[in-house]
Formats: sequence, structure tokens, C-alpha cells
Amino acid sequence: MLLSWTPRLRLKAQNKCAPNQRRRRLRQNVDVQLPVVALTGATASGKTSLAVRLALDLQSQGRPAEIVNADSMLVYRGMDIGTAKPSLSERCGVPHHLIDILDVRETASVAEFQRLARQAIADCRARGVIPILVGGSALYLRAILDVFEFPGTEPAVRARWQARLDAEGPEALHRLLAERSPAASRVLAGNGRRIVRALEVLELTGSFSATLPSWTYAVDGVRAFALALPRDGMDARIEARVHQMWREGLVAEVRGLLDNGLREGLTASRALGYRQVIELVDGRCTEQQAIDATINGTRRFARKQLGWFRRDPRLVWLPASDDRNVERIVQDTLGT
Repeated sequence: MLLSWTPRLRLKAQNKCAPNQRRRRLRQNVDVQLPVVALTGATASGKTSLAVRLALDLQSQGRPAEIVNADSMLVYRGMDIGTAKPSLSERCGVPHHLIDILDVRETASVAEFQRLARQAIADCRARGVIPILVGGSALYLRAILDVFEFPGTEPAVRARWQARLDAEGPEALHRLLAERSPAASRVLAGNGRRIVRALEVLELTGSFSATLPSWTYAVDGVRAFALALPRDGMDARIEARVHQMWREGLVAEVRGLLDNGLREGLTASRALGYRQVIELVDGRCTEQQAIDATINGTRRFARKQLGWFRRDPRLVWLPASDDRNVERIVQDTLGT
């Protein structure tokens, strides 16, 4: 399904392109000259709205800009409320790439996302458009921007380990992983999906690294910014967002997605908010427990992501609520 999106991107690009001669010049020169702006930060820090305002500001200066999504859950059609996906009106006419490209039953692959995002970035630059990469996942952002290679995969091997996970549980497989590779045992014992992947890679390649590569960009011209929030402010925003999602109809959204196969989606069904509502629908918790679990889980995730971001020395940190952020990013990126 991911592959079926590619022609649509190319068709979209063709509709916006300059004449062929100018397009050839852009392909020769713009890829190096145009920056790639990356915006990140914790959940509810305001990345999406800042990206749209930045794109509009750049457009007003005669510098076209488009947004490339780097959030693993915005790729799913129908998962709108729980992912805080920007509506068409909130996008303000700014083109967004890599949104609504997967069915909830399909598994999102970081390696495939890397390929598609890099393709979208290259497509923007070839058309003289500044790409603005936006997302809160350090893994996805680093996979897109950094020298980041993924070992191959073998469906039969993966299925065999997945069957053992289903039968024996993550703790048993984690013990086996620790015996085979002490370094790989750094994968969290409760993360069954990563344990299966580690065992698959070990079987296929004989080694597995649980650490990320060095801070080296694979994409030239990157200017990366992160939005900073005090912890109490971040916690308050997350709580307010979760309550807003419930008011907007998250439970009804999940019920509809369950009818469309959400339970079959290994990635989509585990998304924060969706997993908790599934437990509510199944009668395994009360509504208040589902709300509280979503708030607490999102807060833990946000803190974990901030820990990853703060280790990246290349990020320029900006106060999340500062109205001058667009001006600062434009000045830093374009020198204007």
C-alpha cells in the first residue's frame, strides 16, 4: 500500500512544476541550495501550527514551502482525532506529504517511511520548494535525516518469531535474546515487537545493535529546531489535549475503525489513545481509566522523546509559546 502512494506524489509534483527547462535547472542546483527545515518537540508543543505558519511566511516572501510529515500515526486514514491530525482548514492550503497513505490494518515500516520521506524531500527541492519536516518521533526524524541503515527482513523468519512471541510471551523471548546477544538485550523486556525484530536480525545477519548511529546527516542543508516547554506546561497541555479528543469523539472514531479492521493493525492498534479506547470498548476498563491511562501514557512518551532530543547537539531550541519563532527560523535558515 505504501508503494501505491508514490505515483500520486509524482503526479502532484508534475502539476506544480515549472516548464521543463527551468525544472532541469532546479534539479541541477536547488537540491544543494535549498535548506531542509526540521521541526520537532514533545507532544502538544505546537509543532504543527508552527510549521504551517512558517510555510505561509516563506510563501509570502516568494519562497514556496511544503510540509513533510514525520509522525508515524498520521499516515493512517481515519485516525484523525487521536493523532491530532491537522484538518484541511488547519493546513491553510499548505501541501502536506505522507498523511493518510495507509489503511489501519497495514504495518508502518520505519525503513519504508525513510524512503518515502526522503523521496518527498527530494521532490520538493527539485521543484524549488523548501521542505519542512515535522514530527515528534526522534527515531523517524533520525531515520529520515541521518545516516541510518536498516537490516533486511524475511517474512518467514519474522512470522516464526512472532508465533513464538504469541505463544511464550515477551519475557521468555527477551531471555532468549539476552542469551544470544547481551548487547541486543538492551531492548525493553516488554517490547515484544522490537524483541521479535532483534531476533530476526540476529538470525539473518548474526548481529544486532540496540543503539542509534552517530549524529551524521545523510541529507544536506538541514536546519533542525525543537520546541521547548516546561514540564508542568507540557503535562497540562497533554491533559487538555486528551480531554479535547474525548469531547471531539475519539471513542466513536475508534469504534468506526474497529469495524474497518483496526484490531488487525499491529502498529495502528497500539497508538496512544486508540489502545486505551479499545480496552474501554472491550470492557476491560472504565472510561475514566481509559482517559487517565491515555494522559499518563502520553506524558511518559513525551518525556522519553525529550530525552532523545536533548542528546542531539544539532538542535536549535526555541520556546514553544514564543510568537517570534517563525521569524527566528527564517532568519536562521535563510539569513534574512
